[in-house]
Amino acid sequence: MYLYNVTVNLDRDIVEDWLEWMQNKHIPDVLATGHFVSYKLMRLIEPEPEYNSVTYIVQYELKSLEDLQIYRTTVMPQLQKEHNDRYGNKFVAFRSIIQII
Repeated sequence: MYLYNVTVNLDRDIVEDWLEWMQNKHIPDVLATGHFVSYKLMRLIEPEPEYNSVTYIVQYELKSLEDLQIYRTTVMPQLQKEHNDRYGNKFVAFRSIIQII
């Protein structure tokens, strides 16, 4: 099993809207692709983010790297565009892949 880990640092002024949108729109859209088994949404406590920001982590569990590759090439570009269009320059995100041992 694998985790597709997305870490997002947000300006504080968009946190409420972002959380609602992620839980009610974006994450359900990602799960509806059928490539992921489950997810966890978490808030980073330490180290405390710098400036006026908050950091969240979304981990999507998947069975194979092939599922991730299909997601990345077929669905991810549109979902990222929706996120970028909505939140513009109010966030920074990075992604990583983790193997569960």
